Amino acid sequence: MPLERRILVQEHNPHIQSYDPDGFLSVGNGNFAFTVDCTGLQSFLHQREGKTPLCTMSSWGMHSYKGKEKPRYDLLELKQYDCDGRKVGYMTESTGQEALFNDLRINPHRFNLGRIGLKAKDTEEEVFISSLTHIDQSLDLYSGLITSSFVYRGEPVRVQTVCHPTQDQVSISVESPLIANGLLSVVVHFPYASHTISGSDYTRDDDHTSVLEAGENNQYVIKRSMDSSCYNVRIKACTQCDVKQTGRHSFELFSTNLVLQASILFKQSDDEPLFAVDSFARTKSLSANHWARFWTEGAFIDFSLSSDKRKDELQRRMLLSRYLLAIQCSGDTPPPETGLTCNSWYGKFHLEMHLLHASHFALFGQAELLERSLSWYTDILEGAYKRAREQGYRGARWPKMTDPSGNDSPSAIGTLLCWQQPHPIFYASLLRKTQIESALLTEWTEIIEATAAFMVDYLQYDEQQDLYVLGPPLIPVQENHRPEETLNPTFELSYWRWALQEAVSLLKEAGRSVDEHWLHVLEKLAPLPNDGEVYLAHQRCPDTYGAYAYDHPSLLFSFGLLDGRDVDRRMMNNSLDRVLKDWKLNELWGWDFPLMAMTAARLGRPEDAVDLLLMDSSKNTYTPNGHNAQIPKADLPLYLPGNGALLLALALMAGGWKGETAHAPGFPQDGWVVRIENLKRFW
Repeated sequence: MPLERRILVQEHNPHIQSYDPDGFLSVGNGNFAFTVDCTGLQSFLHQREGKTPLCTMSSWGMHSYKGKEKPRYDLLELKQYDCDGRKVGYMTESTGQEALFNDLRINPHRFNLGRIGLKAKDTEEEVFISSLTHIDQSLDLYSGLITSSFVYRGEPVRVQTVCHPTQDQVSISVESPLIANGLLSVVVHFPYASHTISGSDYTRDDDHTSVLEAGENNQYVIKRSMDSSCYNVRIKACTQCDVKQTGRHSFELFSTNLVLQASILFKQSDDEPLFAVDSFARTKSLSANHWARFWTEGAFIDFSLSSDKRKDELQRRMLLSRYLLAIQCSGDTPPPETGLTCNSWYGKFHLEMHLLHASHFALFGQAELLERSLSWYTDILEGAYKRAREQGYRGARWPKMTDPSGNDSPSAIGTLLCWQQPHPIFYASLLRKTQIESALLTEWTEIIEATAAFMVDYLQYDEQQDLYVLGPPLIPVQENHRPEETLNPTFELSYWRWALQEAVSLLKEAGRSVDEHWLHVLEKLAPLPNDGEVYLAHQRCPDTYGAYAYDHPSLLFSFGLLDGRDVDRRMMNNSLDRVLKDWKLNELWGWDFPLMAMTAARLGRPEDAVDLLLMDSSKNTYTPNGHNAQIPKADLPLYLPGNGALLLALALMAGGWKGETAHAPGFPQDGWVVRIENLKRFW
């Protein structure tokens, strides 16, 4: 019997009954997201530290402060590191250049495109929110529609909020007698940009402009100009209403009807006729069709028949993570770590996290959602070639913390991180396994070749041992190691071997010849560092399970995220035991728990895998809206790599891996009934 997907999905629709920043809901389409409070709009901007702000964000909405539009990397002095007898410069120090260092980090930054909220006549926002009763809000995951009901001044209010599936448009419907009698209206308010978590600065009215232009057929355009960033906001009144400018950057929508419906479209330019504003009714219909296809066509995992008391929470986390990553992480560029909800690291994205954000799409049968952002690597390939060349390497070196331009950002850690480098080969291998007909895969030969060429040249030859080694200088996944001392970090070394082997296979399949030197390097690549009983963080870290037993336990990930082809199973089993015993588990990050669960699953320890996946830890917290909050980090009220890693782990634990014949091998037989449809098998 096929699974009753609609019933299973809607059983876990988020349901909110108060003003709760941990429960703010979002609608979106991968390139655009709109986050709302309990009113279904952005009616009250709270100032609670560590809580989610209310933003409207897009993949293109980037801003640089005036005079900072052109990044002056040529003025930044690089720190020189010894690398196999030669000097290589990295942007790791700011001494004497703090202003320039910070400018290059925070510009460009993502910003809040605008706020859309309810306004109560002659009432302060906080008083309005505190006066609401009978709050009842839900997100229908199967249609992408947020419905919010409440009572104000004794009158009912019903708000529907929905996002257009293919353009940067939010549509709203507000129904209440308070609309008709003028006590409620809808306000659109534009802040100046900011690199802070909210992407907003409401104190700089003089530094930007908002100009209203009326059009035909109840359509209006607000032209926005802010330093070098310009964009347009089109408003289509779907019911009879007026739009008036009520402040320098404030606009109100009034109606004398019981229902006020409007669509608001955000655009970089106004010369694309295909981007007509769709009505609320049409947008609602398009969204319903889009989400029905999303849930029907992708893979599905059902835990509802299980007896384990944790089944419902795991189902909730899975379904909400699927929704959140679809609206935040399936766009044209890699997403920031807080997606399009708010700014983390200034709204820039970290390429090592792209794997965790988007790889699950392929395993859940929707590889096209991964492919959208992979095309961007071709756009920045020339910059990656240039980066490698400037450092004296062949091939292409991918950035770490970047923006749509592909520029790297100065960082004491980031520029020395290297585990993002093999990722394009990981994606290509994933597409070969799950979407063999992928057009992108056939076009990616140069990406694969350039990525591998750098990886080979980045290795150093140890003449005494007759081995090729990794580092120094580098910083591994576990970022608490000094770059000058780090040699052969376990995960990176394993990833290098795995990715180079995969690259050779992919290139041969594409009919390309492979440099014999690559094969020689693979034969001579150093073994994973260990003390005979357990794996070490890296070759020069004998105190792996002592002083360094915190941050990401990445020494486990080569037999979990990867297939462990160079791993000794006994030592990896011992290493997992030692991490569970000695590591400061409360200092892990949200994505560490699922990746450790993957290792436990491959080791034949399904009880540990489930325990790790659902471990009670502050950074493994999932709030009512499904976000993985990194408590107590005030700047990360949500953290999408945790959601993505959860889905990767579930794909492995439920779908199995190459050579494993058991059904749902990552789950114990006792207490768990796992039903799956269309899930792709991991390597």
